[in-house]
This record gives sequence, structure tokens and C-alpha cells, in this order.
Amino acid sequence: MKEVIYTAIFVGLGIVLIILLLFMFLPKKQKNGAEPTMQYTAGVYTSSVMMGSQSADIQVIVDENRIQSISLLSLDETVATMYPLMEPALENVSEQVIKQQSTEGITYNKDNQYTSVVLLNAIENALAKAEIAEGEAD
Repeated sequence: MKEVIYTAIFVGLGIVLIILLLFMFLPKKQKNGAEPTMQYTAGVYTSSVMMGSQSADIQVIVDENRIQSISLLSLDETVATMYPLMEPALENVSEQVIKQQSTEGITYNKDNQYTSVVLLNAIENALAKAEIAEGEAD
């Protein structure tokens, strides 16, 4: 009788192990392209970045479920001269954000790491203004 119980327990554990292995190692479904993950209020949103005593505005244009464009507004010539990596860093970051439709997992060069982080924070602030709370998404 003991052998039958032990055999049943081992068979049960074997089935559970096989199911667990199937769930762990079967390929996940592939998503086609960048699917929208957020809901936004369509419009143009800005966030300011302080560079010394001057400020520059980051403009983010969104529609209901996609980030359309990110650009730099009112960049004073003195700020552009003092921070020459600002425009290339924004181009790099904005290209990735638009492609991924998210600010998560953005990579940047070591040369303009701090500039990229400041710009990414400004983009996140502008997107936070555009986000719709879950209860309002109807």
C-alpha cells in the first residue's frame, strides 16, 4: 500500500514539474511593433529644464495612445553654446522614446549621460501631464 501512495505522489510531482517546465521554456507571444501602453489626453505638453540661469523647454506631442514627437523649444544661443551635447542627446533620447513608446530602458552614451538623464526627466514630467488616470480612460 505504501508503494502505491509513494508512486502516486511521485507521478503527481512529475506532472507538476513537466507543466512548470513547459510554462518556463515555451516562447512568449511576440508583439508586433510598439503597441501603445499608456492612455494620454491628446495635446502638446511642455516641461522646463534649467541650465544654469537659463531654461529650455521640452515639448512633447501626444495623441490618445502614442507619443508623436519630442522637441526642444526656446533654446537660447548661449545655452546651446554652453551645453553643446544637449541637442544630440535629445535627438538620441527622443528617437528611442518614440520607438519604444516608453521612457523605460532608454540607453545613452557615457559622453552625454547627465544631459540625457536631465532631458529624460523633463520628458517624463511632460508625459505625466498628459497621462490619463485609469478611471478617466472611458
